[in-house]
Amino acid sequence: SIAAASILAKVSRDRYMDKIDIEFPQYDWKNNKGYLTKKHIEAIKTFGTTKYHRLSFLKNITKSPQEGSGAKIII
Repeated sequence: SIAAASILAKVSRDRYMDKIDIEFPQYDWKNNKGYLTKKHIEAIKTFGTTKYHRLSFLKNITKSPQEGSGAKIII
């Protein structure tokens, strides 16, 4: 059913966020689970993006970042 698939997708995404949080703890993925929080935005401004950031979701707050560049972002 659609409801079961939705739950499985959320659990899978949350586990994935826990794993990438180990590699990049400064982005607080274990707590924000991929949602753009104030703390996460501040980390992007300080540390830049990673290979895990979906740049299409950041286009409203960034200015032409390079994917996975580690470049600092001006917001």
